[in-house]
Amino acid sequence: MDATGILGSVRAMACDVTVRTSGVSGAPGSGDVGPAVDTALRVFRSVHRAATRFDPDSPLMRANAHPDRWHPVPAVLFAALGEAHRAHLRTRGRFDPRILDDLERLGYDRNLRFHDGPVRTSRRAGHRRPRGRWRPGFRGGPRPQVNLGGVPVDLGGIGKGLALRWAGEGLTGVLDSYLIDAGGDVACRGPGVEGDGWRIGVEDPAGGTDPLAVLVVRDRAVATSSIRLRRWTAGDEPVHHLIDPRTGRPGGTGLTAVTVVADDPAEAEVTTKALFLCGARGIAAEAERRSVAALWVGVDGSVSITRRLRPSVIWTPG
Repeated sequence: MDATGILGSVRAMACDVTVRTSGVSGAPGSGDVGPAVDTALRVFRSVHRAATRFDPDSPLMRANAHPDRWHPVPAVLFAALGEAHRAHLRTRGRFDPRILDDLERLGYDRNLRFHDGPVRTSRRAGHRRPRGRWRPGFRGGPRPQVNLGGVPVDLGGIGKGLALRWAGEGLTGVLDSYLIDAGGDVACRGPGVEGDGWRIGVEDPAGGTDPLAVLVVRDRAVATSSIRLRRWTAGDEPVHHLIDPRTGRPGGTGLTAVTVVADDPAEAEVTTKALFLCGARGIAAEAERRSVAALWVGVDGSVSITRRLRPSVIWTPG
């Protein structure tokens, strides 16, 4: 990541969120940068409070407690659920937030302390029948309401992607050049330090200190789905958090990470998940079919890069 001036940071959504600038002055007539940065960081707190699954009193979890009923929700959650439904339709069900029960069956029913070392839960992996299309209900207006369609949901990565999108919208027009980093997923604008874009390192899912590649991006978003951190043992079975909604089981056989560059951070988040669930055998064909700028890592450590991404790659280890 480019080492540049930090304008502000916050801990939210289980990661450190930082707003950086390359030192380019604010846009003409933009006013004070400080309040805009504060507002951008508050977006992450707002999304976290509304959509966390680790607080039983969050608006999302209150709706999850009775997913077949109508619930008044804050505007930020209404918007996030609507975006999740559109992503579900766009990916033909490969993205599906109805995986909360699956995660809980595997023991991920609380905020597991992955940073403290190996995690073991007493739950065993279960099986369930495939689900049909997700059909939530939405009632707009000054007091929006949602009906989750009968099954609890977990907004996970798309929530972070939307927070990046909304925070970036608040900074655009105030800063000519910025980068918002939310735990390695980023949204950036402007020329960066070198003048041709921001340098983004792709993390090694094996835990190595050196990146697998360095990308140069401008006015784009970068997102990664990885099992480097959120993996544990459920009973006697190694599992991770990237659940295939078709089976209710961890998916992405043969892969450890997928990184995607896209115009929008929420789109990038959804696409990384959809590609990861293709597994090592299917990801190349799917990425090519969809013309995605992507990089993925196999369980053997191999790194693959699509033709669409190659112009953005400025360094790989030999």
